[in-house]
Amino acid sequence: MTAEILVCEANALLEGGKGIRFPLRAGGEDTTGFVVRYGGKVYGYLNRCAHVPIELDWAEGEFFESSGLYIMCSTHGAIYMPENGQCAGGPCRGGRLRPIAVSEHDENIYWQPDDYVGPRP
Repeated sequence: MTAEILVCEANALLEGGKGIRFPLRAGGEDTTGFVVRYGGKVYGYLNRCAHVPIELDWAEGEFFESSGLYIMCSTHGAIYMPENGQCAGGPCRGGRLRPIAVSEHDENIYWQPDDYVGPRP
């Protein structure tokens, strides 16, 4: 089993609210991932737009657009479905956010490294 890395306490992540960013290394670069709660479940993604590889949030942790139904890139307005990261509109054209495995247990939220994303050294 791959080691889990603590992101935050579970109660810090509110339904459709601010996401929580966390540091990681992806493809040899220092960057961030994030978790959001949507539909009662926690989802994790690499904080990188499928359109242009830039961070999505317009202020730290602000990933949802005003309706709270979609994750939105603050730069060009690409929108993504929170439950699967699939592009739902805008310039991302069939792209999707890169998922990060997350789990919620013992009143905490954790992420799991894989062959592309891992902890920063």
